[in-house]
Amino acid sequence: MDVTDFFTGEIATELLKQLVLISAKAWKYKSIADRLIILIETIQPTIHEIQYSGVELPPHRQAQIGMLAGTLEKGKKLTERVLSSRRWNMYRQFTLAKKMEKLEKTISDFMKNQILTHILADVHQHRTNADVRFDRVERSLTGLEEQLGSMKIGGGGMITDAMKIAEATMEIETSDDCEKFGVGLEMGKRKVKKMMFNAEGGLFGISGMGGVGKTTLARDLEHDNEVRCYFENRILFLTVSQSPILDELRTRIWGFLTGCESVNNVPDWNLQYNGGVKTKKLVILDDVWTRKALDSLTSNLPSCTILVVSRSKLADPNATYDVEVLREDEAISLFCLCAFGQKTIPPGFDKDLVKKVAGECKGLPLALKVTGASLKDRPEMYWQGALQRLSKGEPADETHETRLLHHMEASLADLDETARECFLDLGAFPEDRKIPVDILINMWIEVHDLDEAVAFATLVDLSHKNLLTLGKDPRLGSTYASYYDVFVTQHDVLRDLALHLSNKGKVNRRKRLLMPKREEKLPKTWGKNCDEEYNAEIVSIHTCKICVFVAGGMDDMDWSDFDMDFPKAEVLLLNFSSDKYVLPPFLSKMTRLKVLVIINNGMSPAILRDFSMFANLSKLRSLWLERVHVPELYNTTIPMKHLHKMSLILCKINNSFDQTGVDVSSIFPKLGDLTIDHCDDLVTLPSSICKMTSLNSLSITNCPRLGELPKNLSKLQALEVLRLYACPELKALPAEICELPQLKYLDISQCVSMSCLPEDIGKLKMLEKIDMRECYISGRVKSAVSLESLRHVICDKDVAFIWEEVERAVPGLKVEAAEKCFSLDWLDE
Repeated sequence: MDVTDFFTGEIATELLKQLVLISAKAWKYKSIADRLIILIETIQPTIHEIQYSGVELPPHRQAQIGMLAGTLEKGKKLTERVLSSRRWNMYRQFTLAKKMEKLEKTISDFMKNQILTHILADVHQHRTNADVRFDRVERSLTGLEEQLGSMKIGGGGMITDAMKIAEATMEIETSDDCEKFGVGLEMGKRKVKKMMFNAEGGLFGISGMGGVGKTTLARDLEHDNEVRCYFENRILFLTVSQSPILDELRTRIWGFLTGCESVNNVPDWNLQYNGGVKTKKLVILDDVWTRKALDSLTSNLPSCTILVVSRSKLADPNATYDVEVLREDEAISLFCLCAFGQKTIPPGFDKDLVKKVAGECKGLPLALKVTGASLKDRPEMYWQGALQRLSKGEPADETHETRLLHHMEASLADLDETARECFLDLGAFPEDRKIPVDILINMWIEVHDLDEAVAFATLVDLSHKNLLTLGKDPRLGSTYASYYDVFVTQHDVLRDLALHLSNKGKVNRRKRLLMPKREEKLPKTWGKNCDEEYNAEIVSIHTCKICVFVAGGMDDMDWSDFDMDFPKAEVLLLNFSSDKYVLPPFLSKMTRLKVLVIINNGMSPAILRDFSMFANLSKLRSLWLERVHVPELYNTTIPMKHLHKMSLILCKINNSFDQTGVDVSSIFPKLGDLTIDHCDDLVTLPSSICKMTSLNSLSITNCPRLGELPKNLSKLQALEVLRLYACPELKALPAEICELPQLKYLDISQCVSMSCLPEDIGKLKMLEKIDMRECYISGRVKSAVSLESLRHVICDKDVAFIWEEVERAVPGLKVEAAEKCFSLDWLDE
């Protein structure tokens, strides 16, 4: 760097301070000073980039910088003369005003010549040539970070924070920013601009998971011509970071909004304009981590527009743009740009291999850039190894781990211990599969000892921090809402992060034993230390098939290599794709198991073998069976004394609950929650279920052939929740339903054949809510006026009239005419 470069930056800074003082004190020069401020603020970031780049410019560029330095130096002297001039000397003031106008024109002409663009191109060329050296420096800094991670820098920031900021701003240099993100960036810009331009100030947000391109979008908005024109070039961009110095940031915002940048302390944060024309101003707060920091920086601000960029949803959802991952074609272009220096796959290179590696990044820009750069100039065999590692949730190489996974791990820094553990639990679920919310909630209740409301709040918090995506459902979060048909999804890079953090250390010592991808058999590393106990509390197995077919039928899989002992296991998830499944022998030794999830991802329900080992699961509290044949129950079936919740999804019931002489209540003495969903062979609800007097929630949903409920339903005296939605053949509710003294919630939505409600429904004194959407009931029920606890009815508009009398008779009752909602999301599975 030439000495001239340094002094140019210093002069520009001093000149800017002088102009601010002139604008505030000398009203005759105010308009010229304001225009000069805009010019200097526009040119100053480029000057600083050149100043601190560490690159020595060619002689002809140094001469151009020297010319700019001379102009700015003259401007600095001119401003000193303006500030010292006497008010009564009108001729001198007129002369100085003309000279300031000439200064403005000189600087403006200089910028129009695009000289700085050429200088910046030189700097970028030097950077490109120094890539190899930067990699060596980065490795050295990584070691330094580990040694000095707790030391303070920059007046309060941590070295680790500085490293994370540097990583977050790391970009692969290209000739055109639009090449990095394609049309996705332009679409995001249009949506954010529309939000800001349609409102007179306010708080807006850009949200998304780490590495998705939030800062890139915000920077592009900062330099967008429409945005600069709308806000008259009055834009302040601040990086807040995880360890912000809030006093300094507040002072900078104060100075930007009031023009008094020389003030060191903010005396009163209740800012007000004392006159003059209010101008539109934009404050962009990038990398904001907490609501507390945002509130501290934005409370009681004067009228302005604030754009907050965060991994969490800190602004109102309606005023927040969620940055989306790239489309496949955009992702391939960005990946190739970083791996090959061009936007297409070069001739002769294995196209399928490139697409598979890029596909592992799932459209995440940072993952595409880091992975592509790490494979640059590598042979195809190296790519094959990287693909295998990526498919297992492992880093492609050391650089990939440092730049990507460590960067993503920063998203977990503000989570409390419980929320962090809940995030890591998400690694137990298969790749690219929807996760039923009900399974997550049950896991967290049992493993982390959470109440249901706290578990749901944790789920929402993780969603707000963009660590998972919560499916949109109008019922979600409402009282008596069900979770078994609501799903969450997670980006594969976040899942890889959970696997990476969970799979550290020796296999036997891990808290979670997770299979990163679907395989034919269990990982060999699992069976190498079978003579030693496993500490895993959560075990997840994801296989293609777990049986071997031989002549004459099916033979058990050879589990002898995996005679494992899990004395601490509390959750077991078994995912497979087969029409026959042999349960693992070690299941019988999981005596502390509380949650068992068995999911068949095949096309037809699977037959389970060795179901008898359930007899040893005395502490099992939650059972989820999906797409399997429900085993028959016998008098000899060992009671599951602690089972509280059972969910049968897409199963074949096979009259399992209606075996002659079987006392179901003795087999499930404490069952409180039974769900039967999408079971197409269920024609009549087994009367034996009514013997389970411990039930407080019964859900029979999406069963297309169910036409009748048992007459002895009144035996369920503890029942509080009854869901019967989407049973199109169900024509009526039995009169006995009116004998349920504890019933609080009744859901008969989408029971399209049902034409009336029971005459004595008024007996349900505890009933609080009825959901009867798409239920064509036309007749009024006189006794309904006696539903004294009823506070919410959801129905279609054309049947709302039947509740008019009840609405007048029952204080506080809300009759909601709901929008029709059809969902076939479950078919995606």
